[in-house]
Amino acid sequence: MKLLKKLVIAFVLIYVTTLGLVYVDVYDSRPIVNLFKNFQTDSSLEIIDFSVENKNDERPKPAPNNDRNPYYGDLHVHTKYSFDAYVFGVTASPDDAYKYAKGEGIKHPLGYEMKLREPLDFYSVTDHGFYMGMIQAYADTSTEISQNDFAEPFHNINRLENLTVESAGQRSNIFSSVLGATIIQPYPDWHPKLLMAYLTRNTQLALKSFDYDIHKSAWADIARSANEHNDPGHFTTFIGYEFTTSTDIEGGNLHRNVIFNSSEASIRPWTRIDSTNPEDLWTWQDRLREKGVDTIAMPHNSNGSNGQMFEMETFKGNAISKEYADKRMRNEPIVEITQVKGTSETHPLLSPDDEWADFEIMDVRVGSRPPTYSKPSGSYVREAYLSGLTLDFTKQGNPYKFGLIGSSDTHTGAGAFDENNYWSKVGLLDGDPENRGSVPLAEENIDRLTEYMQAFNQPLSTVELKQGTYANTGFTQWGASGLAVAWAEENTRESIFNAFRRKETFATTGTRIAVRFFGGYDLSSIDLNSDSLVSESYQKGVTMGADLMQEDDKIPEFIVWAKKDKNGAPLQRVQIVKGWIDSNSGRPKEKVFDVACSDGNEVDPVTNRCPDNGAKVNISDCSITDNVGSSELKTLWKDPEFSSLDKSFYYVRVLENPTCRWSTWDAISRGYQPREDLHETIQERAWTSPIWYIPNASDVDVIPLGGTIQLRNID
Repeated sequence: MKLLKKLVIAFVLIYVTTLGLVYVDVYDSRPIVNLFKNFQTDSSLEIIDFSVENKNDERPKPAPNNDRNPYYGDLHVHTKYSFDAYVFGVTASPDDAYKYAKGEGIKHPLGYEMKLREPLDFYSVTDHGFYMGMIQAYADTSTEISQNDFAEPFHNINRLENLTVESAGQRSNIFSSVLGATIIQPYPDWHPKLLMAYLTRNTQLALKSFDYDIHKSAWADIARSANEHNDPGHFTTFIGYEFTTSTDIEGGNLHRNVIFNSSEASIRPWTRIDSTNPEDLWTWQDRLREKGVDTIAMPHNSNGSNGQMFEMETFKGNAISKEYADKRMRNEPIVEITQVKGTSETHPLLSPDDEWADFEIMDVRVGSRPPTYSKPSGSYVREAYLSGLTLDFTKQGNPYKFGLIGSSDTHTGAGAFDENNYWSKVGLLDGDPENRGSVPLAEENIDRLTEYMQAFNQPLSTVELKQGTYANTGFTQWGASGLAVAWAEENTRESIFNAFRRKETFATTGTRIAVRFFGGYDLSSIDLNSDSLVSESYQKGVTMGADLMQEDDKIPEFIVWAKKDKNGAPLQRVQIVKGWIDSNSGRPKEKVFDVACSDGNEVDPVTNRCPDNGAKVNISDCSITDNVGSSELKTLWKDPEFSSLDKSFYYVRVLENPTCRWSTWDAISRGYQPREDLHETIQERAWTSPIWYIPNASDVDVIPLGGTIQLRNID
């Protein structure tokens, strides 16, 4: 009995001591802390091979193409396992999402069919790692966790009879009020699961609203589905998830999607509950890489970061270093420039001389209540490229030397990429034209929606325009975008992932434009009409995503070749966007050059612009001008303002002729004129990853705030 008492006392003392260590700073160097850290394991670093027996592996593959093919895909797709998607009425599974990508029709929560006009080449279901699978478990009243009080508002939320437009008020209330209070509920300080959370470095275990088995099961199903649908040579999938973090103070979006290069992945996603600091995500990625598992993280929706995605300092406010830059680029080689929540190339306030800068701008932070402005500086890709050059010139490295992709961020499992076949993003909340604000609300719907919204203390925001009362939900700022495109030898995980790594990628707004981009010093010797154009360009130059090193006093040459989408509008123009640090002033600069014009037109050498090709849109039926525009544009270009001293970047922007925007299609299909406060038309486009010009004079030190150039020896 005495022995038992001593053992109990000893256990209690050890438990209390260990519990206290849970709250100790991880950098504490006291011996007792380090002792207990030796007992820790990190569950996020446990590797699982999610391989499945897949008959697809036995199918013959097409022969690889050394000149590489453009493969179109979406690396940002949410299904029922995302906490927000399930609240929005989405019950589509990862299997449904992959079937959709391969060309099958699947059902929208409102009951109509969602189907692509042509299948995609690759796809990744990237549900939120944060609370993955938990909301579905709350809704299922047969689960143990659903019996808790916090789960009650979610019970049976997506039973068939509850999938109605009228449930928008309830769902908005759950998302804006109930969800936040529900999911971050820690156990009391004395609870043993706090100790387990510490010993396994899995902070999620300290939350009573979290079930680890459910979480792992959802993740395993996502991985299983990806592997079952992977069809080497024909259709590629990637195991992936979204790391959904933000700044604590101002709520700036810092989200990343993480994809794995093989069938192996961690036993669980590493989430914002582990850390909100993206730099900790990169550390985790590095540690996985040491175990033989490679990943890529892709920042997205930077336009909603409130200036914090591409800052000139670290997450904690420290100076950027070469080590930081290398670590970021090792783990984040590509960035999503366009998606349904707007385009993040540039902003009119950042690029006032760019006539095409005002394109699908969403100027508020997603999910902010009330809608809150997002600061442009630090939020857009082009400025990030300039910031990277500035940091590089001050010997801090370049953390913003990334390539470009697009993706959808659909929360229905199915991206809506076509302006004329648009179902938006968040299921029941925006699945019809009335709810997304593109057509007026019917009188009976105003009354009904008002009643339901008031019942759940949710404001029904409307705006009065000429044609009636419109829902004013912010969904009108969303776009039918976008796609990721990789130039790869074959349609396999290895080949496409390697394209991501070398940044031989481009983005589109949903159109299937194809664009080549090469830089070199002997490209003028290549016949642009030769069958060997591409192979010779690879031999004599570099392609998008690469560095072009200085060669003596030679001026770089660039080849651009763009082809229209076979189902899209003709091409209007091809542009090259240049950014550099001016060696005289030390200031970052940018300029847009038209380099190829449709219909045989020539670029004006003074304005660097193509003449207007006369392409118009008939808003009454969305028809476009016949026989205007080009099926392909091809050119050799030299920078007329080139300076060999200036570190520079060049990327291509391709523009189609104008067509109707989705909101216009919505309106005319319902017999209305388009809203007068929205753009009626859109110019679909593509953006390539840059080519970076690197001078040999590494001892040129530019003062970024202007003034002088200093030459010094670098040890």
